[in-house]
Parts: sequence; C-alpha cells; structure tokens
Amino acid sequence: MEKYNHKYGAEQIQVLEGLEAVRKRPGMYIGSTSVRGLHHMVYEIVDNGVDEALAGYCTEINVVIEKGNIIAVQDNGRGIPVEIHPKTHISTAETVYTVLHAGGKFGGDSGYKVSGGLHGVGASVVNALSKWTEVTIERDGGIYKMSFEKGKTVNKLERIGDSNKTGTLVRFLADDTIFESLDYEYEVLEKRLREIAFLTKGLKITIEDQREETPKKAEFCYEGGLISFVEYLNKNKEKIHPNPIYIEKTGEVPVEIAIQYTTSYSENIYTFVNNINTIEGGTHLEGFKRALTKVFNDYARSHNILKEKDSNLQGEDIREGITAVVSVKVKEPQFEGQTKTKLGNSEVTGVVQSMVNEALSTFLEENPQIAKAILEKCVSASRAREAARKARELVRKKSSLETSTLPGKLADCSSKVADECEVYIVEGDSAGGSAKQGRDRKFQAILPLWGKMLNVEKARADKIYGNDKLNPVIVAIGAGIGADFDITKIRYGKVIIMADADVDGAHIRTLLLTFFFRYMRPLIENGNVYLAQPPLYKLSKKGMEDVYCYTDEDLEKAYKDLAEKGIARETLSLQRYKGLGEMNPEQLWETTMNPETRILVKVTMDDAIKADEIFTLLMGDEVEPRREFIQKNAKYVKNLDI
Repeated sequence: MEKYNHKYGAEQIQVLEGLEAVRKRPGMYIGSTSVRGLHHMVYEIVDNGVDEALAGYCTEINVVIEKGNIIAVQDNGRGIPVEIHPKTHISTAETVYTVLHAGGKFGGDSGYKVSGGLHGVGASVVNALSKWTEVTIERDGGIYKMSFEKGKTVNKLERIGDSNKTGTLVRFLADDTIFESLDYEYEVLEKRLREIAFLTKGLKITIEDQREETPKKAEFCYEGGLISFVEYLNKNKEKIHPNPIYIEKTGEVPVEIAIQYTTSYSENIYTFVNNINTIEGGTHLEGFKRALTKVFNDYARSHNILKEKDSNLQGEDIREGITAVVSVKVKEPQFEGQTKTKLGNSEVTGVVQSMVNEALSTFLEENPQIAKAILEKCVSASRAREAARKARELVRKKSSLETSTLPGKLADCSSKVADECEVYIVEGDSAGGSAKQGRDRKFQAILPLWGKMLNVEKARADKIYGNDKLNPVIVAIGAGIGADFDITKIRYGKVIIMADADVDGAHIRTLLLTFFFRYMRPLIENGNVYLAQPPLYKLSKKGMEDVYCYTDEDLEKAYKDLAEKGIARETLSLQRYKGLGEMNPEQLWETTMNPETRILVKVTMDDAIKADEIFTLLMGDEVEPRREFIQKNAKYVKNLDI
C-alpha cells in the first residue's frame, strides 16, 4: 500500500476546545445538518422547558418563529440558576450554554427527577450551532441577560432589572454556514409541540409563525393527556370501543398507557421516554407487547373463547387494529445516541410488563363486552393470518423466489447487485413498452402494471397474497411482505414508481405507497422507494433542442430564458404530456430515466404518525373526513386533469 507522505507528530494532533467539536462535527450531536437537524435545535430548547414541567415548575411554553427565521422559546419554569458555578467559576447559566455535558440532569440527586435531556448537551449544542444566541432569565427577584456568537460568550450574564416572575427566554439564529437551510417548517414544529402537549397533561404550549403577513398560531393544552392523544390518532377511524383504555402507574418508573382498538388492519403503537419519541421502540415496547399477548390469551382461555385444541393467538393477531401510546419516565435513561430513538434500560421491560398484566387483566374482567369485541377481532385476525400463510406458501410454490421465477411481465436487468439495480413500476403496457426500449438494461428493470390495484387499507394480508396486481410487485422486489419482510433480500436498491402526471397516476402512486407503508415499511424507512418525475411540458421549435419542463414554474422560466435568446413565445410549440405513453423511448430515457438528467423524489417517513393519518384518511372507510380534507386542500392542487 502506498504511504501518504506527511508529518505525524504532536503538532498534527488537534485538540478541539470548548464547543469547537460541535461545530466541526454537528451531525454527531443533532443527527444531521438538514432541515431535520434544524428542527432538532428547537426541540432541544423546548425540551428544557418540558423538563421543568415534568419537575412540576412550568405550566406554559411559547415558541415563536420570528421574521428572518429567528427562534424564540419562552417558559415560565424556575429559570436557569445564575450564581457562580463552583467548578467553572463562571455563572451557572453561562456554564450551561458553553460547556458540553453541563446540565441539571445527571444522577438521582440532580435538579430533575426525570428528564428528556440525556447528555447535558442540548443548550450548549444549540448555542454552538447558532450565529448568535440571547438568553434572558427571570429568577431570584431579578432579570438577567447574556449573549453569544457561534458558541462564544459576547456579553457575560448581567442583571438588567427586577422581576417577581420566573422563567427563561432563549432567542437564537441558526448558523447558515452549518445548516443546509434555515427555513423552518411550521407544520413540523406544530406537530411535535402538539405531541409534547398530549404527553404532558395540562401543559399549555403555543406556537406562532410571524414570517408571513398573516401570522399562523396554534395553542395546545390537553387535560386528557394520552387519552386525548389516542382519540386524536383515531379521529378518522371506526372504533371497536368508544373510549380508550387508560392505564397509569406511579413509582420509581412511572408508566402511562392509552389503548384503543379500531376496525383497521394495521397496528400503530407509539412509544415515548420522558416525552422523547423513541421511534425504534426499546425495552418499554417489548414489555408492553409481551403483556398484551399474555393477557389476551389468558382471558381467551379462561372464558372459553379459545378452545383446548386451538393454538394461542400470536402477538400480531392481538395487535391488529390497535392504536396505543406508551409513555414512561426513567430517571437515567439509556438511549442510542443524542437523537434518542431506542430505549435500552433492561429493568423497564419488567416494570411495564407486570403493570400492563395487572391493569389490563382487571379492565377486561370488568368490561366483558369490550373484551369480547376485541377478542373477536383478534380471532378473526388469527384466521386471516393462517389463510395468509397458506396463500403465501401457495405463492412460493407457484413462483418460488429460490428458483428465481419472476413475473412474466418483468423485464429484468442483467446486474444482480441490488445496490446498483433499480426497478421501475410503470403504469400501463404502453408506457411499459417505451420504458423497456428506452432503459439501460444493465441496471434498470421494468415492471408494467395494469388494471385497478387492490386498496390494502381495506384488505388483510390473506387477500394480498396471490392478488394478480400486487403479487408481481412482491415477487419482483423479492423480500416478502408483512412480518416476513426481510430488507436484506431486496433485489433492487431503488424501487421507482413511475405513473402519469394526472389523477389516475396519483391514485396508482397512492395505492402503491399505501401497500409499501402497510406491508413493506422497512423499504420506505431504508430509503429505497422513489417517485419518478416525468415532465409536464415540452417546448420545441425547428432547429432548436427540445426543452422539457417539470412544473408550471419551470415552463415560465423556460419561456423567459428563451426570450432572452431571441426566441419569442408565439414561435414555440407547446406539448402538454397527458401520459407516459405519449413519449417515445428516447424521450422517456432522457427526461425520466437517465440518472444524469432525471428527477427522483425519495419517499421518506420522518413522521409515522402523520403518514398513518394521511393513509387512513385517503384510503380508509370514513368518507366525511376525506371529503373535508379534499375541500380544505383542493385550492393547493395543480395540474389536475379532468
């Protein structure tokens, strides 16, 4: 191996002081420097106010997006301590904002019984990654203020007035040299703040966006807590029992759970630790699932719903149609990383399990009609699972993946390396024919679909196996579906939905995305699903290279650009593409399939709660909420073909 010729001595070893490490490697502390990381900055400051609420000292948090994307977060908690810190010899408030791992959240004798902040890095990281930060504190009869630039103290903490109130106001402007964008999404922040309000019973949270002429504002306060949360999640679903089941336990590890069953076929369980959304679950989810399975099986046996010859219900049978929120408070939580996505405390499993065993068993005994209704659904799910297993085995026999029997209409690619391969799922045989002729056969596969696709939001897995529209998709991707789905077996690194830019195309995209979301969710979570973006228009003129436009804005820009070159609008021929089939293979390749020139939209799932709500709304049984959604959002629709 060739050696890289450079000095390697003491002077080459970098020592990053203060918050330099955060600015050097921001992703280590907030996950990323994308919009997601930008929003995480707000959550870190809000979480400090929430910790005060969890400790019993804060009743209100106000968040404002000021003009210029300045964020202001104010709480009425105790206010950050202002006295000189014994170790740093500067004010405690300045220590919190300039020293990593400085916080009141460590050990059992800390300032907080429980806290979402784990590493004591929230405030200091936000400070480090901001162009400037201002902190105003009301405490001990005074008003105190300090300011920073890029994590460094500009004005030390000083008393600027008197006050008989308490609380903290933090204003900051994120550093545009670190973040890809400073454009906060109001809806994203609104959703997270609503979530926090559900999880912190009685805490009032407001958000205001002052960037537009007409400010947006929302206020959240839920005395019902998790019950209100589950009712919100199920607002567009048909319920099996009208009121959520509520379980609460205080003690060393407080646990709060709300459960409600609906007629849907999907399970939706959301878990939180100290108000932090643990999207990857962890030990609290494990304890909940174990208890749920045991309690319902024990009840079914003792009440002769399951006979002696019957097999036990499996966890997936019991969780079909469930909406549940599991919230635990842990003194010293063990998370995976600062972004806190999975709980690792082993003792929590037993706490949650025993608590749910006892409380849910009592509830079922006291509410036999609800117990019977839920178990009827569970038994029905069990039968459907068995039918799905038989259908799955039949599918495997007919087109065993092991023997690589692929759908007849699939034009496969020659490469077998999944990471470099992609499959286009194309609407219709006509477009499929053009795509097959125009593709690069080495790495691009084409799977044409035709006819009306099954809406999986209204069907169980046993109806999906063997379905002549979905089965080719399942077999082509090659990783199974549902509980059997194995992301390591996918045959293509990119699964690209290519449909017409009209109402029918949008419907097909939605049906496919619903299927992937409900039965191949890891495919979306892993970032393997994309939407192709075919052009809407073609501008042409004899002797001029064709210009393709993907939006109305693109079209107007193209007209202006061509006008600057002396080509008048009236001399140009405009073609509006109604469908992919109107393009010849060369056009389809150049505009929609060529990796050098195409536009692909990656489908991501940052917010499972919102995704579930939208799919239920658009594809579920409840008509009235869908009508309201269409009426509310119709004004935003563009390029609607009738």
